[in-house]
Amino acid sequence: MNGSDVTNTQYRQAMGSLLALYTQVDGLIGEVCDDRLGRVPDAAARAALAKQVVDERRHVEIQEEWISRLGTDPTPPIPAPAAEAIRAYFAELPWLEFLADLYLGVEALGSGAVEEIVPLADPGTRESLRVPLADEADHVAFGVGRLREELSRLEPAARRAFVRTLPARLDRLAGQIRALAPALPALFAAVGVPYAAVRDAVVARRTTLLDTLAAA
Repeated sequence: MNGSDVTNTQYRQAMGSLLALYTQVDGLIGEVCDDRLGRVPDAAARAALAKQVVDERRHVEIQEEWISRLGTDPTPPIPAPAAEAIRAYFAELPWLEFLADLYLGVEALGSGAVEEIVPLADPGTRESLRVPLADEADHVAFGVGRLREELSRLEPAARRAFVRTLPARLDRLAGQIRALAPALPALFAAVGVPYAAVRDAVVARRTTLLDTLAAA
């Protein structure tokens, strides 16, 4: 299938579905960060999250405009009760767990999956992802850097204990994402991206991140 051919109905609808999910997740991330602003440990963290709130709103605007031009269904695929549960989940997390789940489990690994789409996507989709993916690289750099900084302040035994929890945390998040979006493998395949390649890219990024944190 020619990934640049938006006249292909199967491709266009699948890409629209992927972008609708990505757009909804960006919106949820912005809301989660906005909710956390009053409960961060210092001004540097507050500034980073405030910037991210603005960034995520811009991403939603960019992506909604392109979905409209693409002519596909813009309906957010995650049901409202599930979206509210996501917001409530992040609202209750302590700071270290918030950093781990948001910036490792959602931002770093999620953007890794989206990046697999870009080489085969149509020009409009590539352009709609350009700014969001660039911003997300900055968000991940903050989140991972801040997590390393926080871990470095812990006693060695506490640091090792927390790092040991990360694979299970990421597995749980991945399972929740699969449950919310069971059609992802078929959608990736429909836009010309084998899901095995997406999975391998995400696993490789996850391994690198966990190795980095283990060395903190």
